[in-house]
Amino acid sequence: MELFTYYRSSAAYRVRIALNYKGIKYQPVPVNLLTGEHRQKEYHRISPQGLVPALRLDDGRILTQSPAILEWLEENHPTPALLPTDAYQRSLVRAWASLIACDIHPIDNLRVLNYLTGELSVNDEQKMAWYHHWIKLGFDALEAQIEPAPYCHGNQVSMADIYLIPQVYNALRFKFDMTGHPKILAVYENCNRLEPFIE
Repeated sequence: MELFTYYRSSAAYRVRIALNYKGIKYQPVPVNLLTGEHRQKEYHRISPQGLVPALRLDDGRILTQSPAILEWLEENHPTPALLPTDAYQRSLVRAWASLIACDIHPIDNLRVLNYLTGELSVNDEQKMAWYHHWIKLGFDALEAQIEPAPYCHGNQVSMADIYLIPQVYNALRFKFDMTGHPKILAVYENCNRLEPFIE
């Protein structure tokens, strides 16, 4: 497998963690978002949306969008599992992952921040206020739901952790104060002691 990735992309980071966690060998193919490699025609043949990640399977077929890739990995490489066996518990984990994937990440990612500072002429202070506002809303809701025991959903790593760790990494990179979110920070620290997350 080949994973088209950018090292600071939260979405690509999720897929790297999942591949590592499931012990699936893959070849990373860097796509530099800062220099615009994702906008080149060659890359659009792989990912028409021009986003990372994209996963080229061994048979040449290509998957895009991290939620779809992660669900494919879970269905085709079910061990170790990233979703609980109980249907209600699976829904909880998916809801927490969606909170990050749908309500935080899309409006705080690089292309949105670049649009704010470019097309809308927002200054850096206003951009950070925007970023922190959406992180706080999402993290407040997640903090109220999880118990770091030691991961989001008990003692087994789940899809929720796969989504959370890259988002916390970016929150810290953008100087978001995590003191109001001790449970999330505990999960972040616990996960980052595990080799698949370290790698």
